[in-house]
Amino acid sequence: MTPVFSLRQIGVRFGKGPGALQALRDIDLDIAPGERVALIGANGCGKSTLLRLMHGLLPATSGQTSVDSSVAQAMVFQRPYLMRASAQTNVALGLWLRGTRWKAAKLAAFAALQRVGLADHAPRPAHKLSGGQQQRVALARACAMQPRVLLLDEPTSSLDPHAKREVETLIQQFAADDPGMTLVFASHNLGQVKRLATRVLYLEQGRILADLPVNDFFDSPDLQQQFPQAHAFVKGDLV
Repeated sequence: MTPVFSLRQIGVRFGKGPGALQALRDIDLDIAPGERVALIGANGCGKSTLLRLMHGLLPATSGQTSVDSSVAQAMVFQRPYLMRASAQTNVALGLWLRGTRWKAAKLAAFAALQRVGLADHAPRPAHKLSGGQQQRVALARACAMQPRVLLLDEPTSSLDPHAKREVETLIQQFAADDPGMTLVFASHNLGQVKRLATRVLYLEQGRILADLPVNDFFDSPDLQQQFPQAHAFVKGDLV
């Protein structure tokens, strides 16, 4: 099976000279279609950079990146950018830019908002919705594109508990409705990782230090010996 993403010795560096920041280093990674991959680690470990690299928003400074260009992908950010327009227009615009006629794009956008429980809010200005509602608009916008790969960067971290549950439930529904969809997400919520992921990558200082099936990552008695940094993070000893 051809990987959706294949990364070899990837490095990403911001800036030049002695003050440059090495955000990713020596990343070797294959992600197969249909996998549910969680990226975990402390702030600044490289999770967001890795997601942006996979989505084509950042170039690699070194190494080789192979992405299956035949597979449509979409990304949802921690704080989505929404235009000062209606929720429906925010969702429809991406479809229109892709070549869908505006009337059809508006209809598809309404259906996507209906799917996330926001049909009644379709005409409302998106930037005036609550944080949880805005994130649901972002999910609707991404899933209206019918992606085969969905990338999520801390999609619930800035939400209240009720909104977190709503957004996580929607992600679970999207994954269940399309078992072939590849899901790659960053999260600090280890409970969320257990519920959504089949595979866990632990990053530290731009490197992948552990790559395990989710059950092995959380339940293996050998984690402490084989991956001490990952074990310390899970136990809350490494922040």
